[in-house]
Amino acid sequence: MTTAEKLERQHQEDLQRLRGFRLLDDDFMTKCLEGETACMELILRIVLEKADLQVTDVRTQVFVENLLNRSVRLDVLATDSEGRKINVEIQRADRGAGRHRARYNSSIMDVNLLPKSADFKDLPETYVVFITENDVLGGGLPLHRIGRYDYSAGVPFDDGAHIIYVNGAYRGDSPVGQLMHDFACTDPSEMHYSALADRVRFYKESKEGVAIMCKVMEDMREQSLKEGIKEGRRESSMETAKRMLAAGSFSLEKIAELVGLDLDEVKKLQLAENA
Repeated sequence: MTTAEKLERQHQEDLQRLRGFRLLDDDFMTKCLEGETACMELILRIVLEKADLQVTDVRTQVFVENLLNRSVRLDVLATDSEGRKINVEIQRADRGAGRHRARYNSSIMDVNLLPKSADFKDLPETYVVFITENDVLGGGLPLHRIGRYDYSAGVPFDDGAHIIYVNGAYRGDSPVGQLMHDFACTDPSEMHYSALADRVRFYKESKEGVAIMCKVMEDMREQSLKEGIKEGRRESSMETAKRMLAAGSFSLEKIAELVGLDLDEVKKLQLAENA
């Protein structure tokens, strides 16, 4: 099989994979919501039950650095017109949506939101929203709203920090049920909310959107290979280069760059593979 044929095969596999993407797939969701205030506004109005909420800024894949301890990468970080900060996370695996993970996301947002010398009362209201594929907390409820509580007085503590779990397995005629139906859809024509359907349709059916997603998948493969190389999960640079040549998804120059071989060595490997 020639390099061109291998590249075409990889492209067709990417197209097939793209057709199966849902908003419950975090890489696809973050791309669909990148800078997209209208879609984010729709989601948050439903989940937070704030019909007048206005989103002013949406950022995806936000790296929040902690120089002393663990840093995190937030799927989506939105800001509304009242200054509230909302982190939205997609979690398909139950283990990635644990209570302590939600607590940590909430705390690291706080640490990075208050400027030096600012008064603590200026700390903005925050929400951490976990949209999970399964009913992680149980009970079949569409939403779990979580906040600190004054047990002695029997009233909410109202410190402005909120955690919400959205049950992605929930279905029903309510706005949350319809939203979770849309998050699980692979076909935009079957979605309830037109704003989400239009965004999904762009990335799945338009020439420009498909090209963007194919590039995203290519970048993910490259990143995976880089991480594998760094962590020593490959037998050797030569064996890694052979696998990359067999995949047919990378130029000779890119292979040489990723595995740390001279370009001439990669060319020799290619000749040996095609012999």
